[in-house]
Formats: sequence, C-alpha cells, structure tokens
Amino acid sequence: MNAKRWIALGAAALLFGLSIVVNIASFVFSSNWTSSFEELLSLPESGYTETVLEVGDMSERIAVLTVDGVIQDTGGASSFFGDAGYNHQFFMDQLEMIKEDDSIEAVVLQVNSPGGGVVESAQIYDKIKEVQDEVGVPFYVSMGSMAASGGYYISAPADKIFVNKETLTGSIGVIMESVNYGKLAEKYGVDFVTIKTGPYKDIMSPTREMTKDELAMLQEMINESYETFVDIIEEGRGMTEAEVKAVADGRIMNGRQAIDAGLADEYGYLEDVIAAVRKDFKLEDAEVIEYGYTQDFTSLFSMKTQSLFGGDVETQLIGRLLSDYNAPRMMYLYGEK
Repeated sequence: MNAKRWIALGAAALLFGLSIVVNIASFVFSSNWTSSFEELLSLPESGYTETVLEVGDMSERIAVLTVDGVIQDTGGASSFFGDAGYNHQFFMDQLEMIKEDDSIEAVVLQVNSPGGGVVESAQIYDKIKEVQDEVGVPFYVSMGSMAASGGYYISAPADKIFVNKETLTGSIGVIMESVNYGKLAEKYGVDFVTIKTGPYKDIMSPTREMTKDELAMLQEMINESYETFVDIIEEGRGMTEAEVKAVADGRIMNGRQAIDAGLADEYGYLEDVIAAVRKDFKLEDAEVIEYGYTQDFTSLFSMKTQSLFGGDVETQLIGRLLSDYNAPRMMYLYGEK
C-alpha cells in the first residue's frame, strides 16, 4: 500500500474519532437528553428509537415499517465500503417489538424492493403471520415504486395491498444464476485446478459448463420454492392455484394490472393507506410511529471511507476483495443482484 493510501486511512480514522466526539457532545448538551435516554431504555432493544409521525392516542398506535432495498441478511452493510441499506435483523426485531407491544393496533408496511433471498423473504413472511395469528394485528401494505418477487412475497399475507398506477410488482418466481468465465479464461491461458470429494461438489462452478444431471437437481429445488411462493399467494389473496399461476410466470406488471389480476386491492400512497387503516379499524385518534436505530461503528466508518476514496479501479478492486464471497443461491428477485 502506497503513502497516499496510508494517509487516506489515517484521515478516515481521524474523522471517525471526531464524529464520535461530536455525537456524544450533541447528546449530552441537548436540552432533552434525559427524555431521549429514557426513551431508549423503554424499548426492547438497546439502540432502537421511536419517532412519532402523527401525534395521537399513545394507548392505541399504528406502526409504519419499511422494507427498502434488496431483502438479504448482510448484517446491515452491503460491504466494507458499501452503504448500510436494508437491515434484515433490525426489521425482524421490529416485528418482534410489535408482537410484544400491546399499544400497537395495526401495521402499515411500506415495500420498495425488487425482492431478495428466498430464506430472508420466508423469515419475514413467517414472522408477519406469527404476529397476525398470535396478537391479531392487521397489516396493510403500501407498495412504492417497486414491490416485486420477494417484495410481493412478504406483502402477500397483508389484509390489504395498496399500489400506485406506476408501481412495478409481480415477477413471481425463483431465480438462481452464476457467471461462467471458463472460455474467457482459456483464451488467456488461465488453467483452473479443482480438487473435490464428489462429482457435484463444484456444482455451478464459474469455470465449467453444467451437466444435465446438475441442471435437473437445481431445477427441482427451484420448482419447490416456486410452489411455496404460489401457495402463500393462494392463501393470502384467496386465489386458486390456476389463478395465481396464470400470472406467476415471472412477468412484471404495473399497479393497474396487479389489481386486475387480484394481486392488489386499491390505489393509494402511504398517507392514503394510513387513512384507510384509521377508518377500517376505528383508529381515528391513534398515534402513528416508526422505529429507528442509532448508527454503529460499521455504518459511520463506511460513510467516512466512501467520502475519502474515489471510484477508481484500484479502489473498486480493493472493495471487491474485502467484500464477502457471494455463492450462487436461490432468490425471489427481479432484476440484477
């Protein structure tokens, strides 16, 4: 690493230290630091906060939850140099807090996502069903510009789904893909040596073509996840298998098409959905809140390093090397990973 990089890293560490000092000072010397501290202590998880969006009766409240971005468990950061993005554990914790909070009478779930991991989507779906079944809290979904594939999967159990005419939704299906650069490597004289314990240990290897047996194995897995997707839509939307499969071919659709297909109920933006919840469940005086969480070391350092390091090739390569290895996996996802 050259001198320029060492200087940049030193500057990043200095900025991070200064940010901690500033944050502590602003907290201690703020006029309402005592109430803020008490609010933090009152929540189930340390570091989580509540923000009041609409003032009202605190004994009956509407919680607004948001899924924004790709649904995947990255620990809250896409990579060492990346943005925080969707935080899977934080979202799951919010659902648990709603389950334990007797004052929460309804939930509005904002979804703006192309989908994501099969496992993470299933975890959200199962937790929403648990909250609905055990404490009877209704869920209304407000779809943003996109709520496709896994974004629709987690919306399916909602009591009502609201879309905009421009919303992109649907993309019902499962995808699993990898890149095969074997011929490109051969062109440049790159040879790959693989030592394995069984014929399928390197299945979906990027260095060779797949066999027919391997394709059949993976297709069986994909088909099972697809049938699960279809089943949860049947249950959540009250549709027959034939009705779901008529549009569950991976196609993307707009809000009007989703309503016509039975995948959504009404048009409306977030404020319309909150108003509908108030009316439908007699919560005209309810307080509307959303959860938040304080920045940790990872998110602060990520922000500082992004501002220092440019978009040059060297930096991109370093970031690639420091990021986690992403093996091919099944996804409820529309578009590129």
